[in-house]
Amino acid sequence: MTEFNPNKDEDAAKFLREAYDLQMAGKVDLAIELYLKSLAVQPTPEAHTCLGWAYSVKGRYGDAIRECEKAVRLDPEYGNPYNDIGAYMIETGRWEEAKPWLEKATTAERYDGRFYAWYNLGRVWEHQGDWTRALEAYRHALEQNPEYSLTEKAIRRMEAMLN
Repeated sequence: MTEFNPNKDEDAAKFLREAYDLQMAGKVDLAIELYLKSLAVQPTPEAHTCLGWAYSVKGRYGDAIRECEKAVRLDPEYGNPYNDIGAYMIETGRWEEAKPWLEKATTAERYDGRFYAWYNLGRVWEHQGDWTRALEAYRHALEQNPEYSLTEKAIRRMEAMLN
């Protein structure tokens, strides 16, 4: 276990926040530099996951997956990297490989965005032609976040397919 160092942790968190803000502003290359600085000061699952996200925006899915795998090793209960790995696998056509990652995200202890994992699982099932399971996954996503509009559209599409 890493020793707690308030200054080190604060510096890493500062770099992470700044990187996130830059990425949200579309300055992905600068964000990557700051994510790397944050990780150099104090490796965290959040920084690895965010760096993976930045790499994915650049189309660097292999690097993105590797960063998320590092996040999982640091904190196996952090759900974001599981979902992100699943999403990157979907983006690269690795639908079947995405399932175990997304399933783990739906049960991770530390994950507020479970609806993303359920939605992505729905996408996998839909792609594979299992509309009943897709509909079930989309309904789980909607239960967890009724405001996620993509889920409502997916549910309507699946209901139409099943009727």
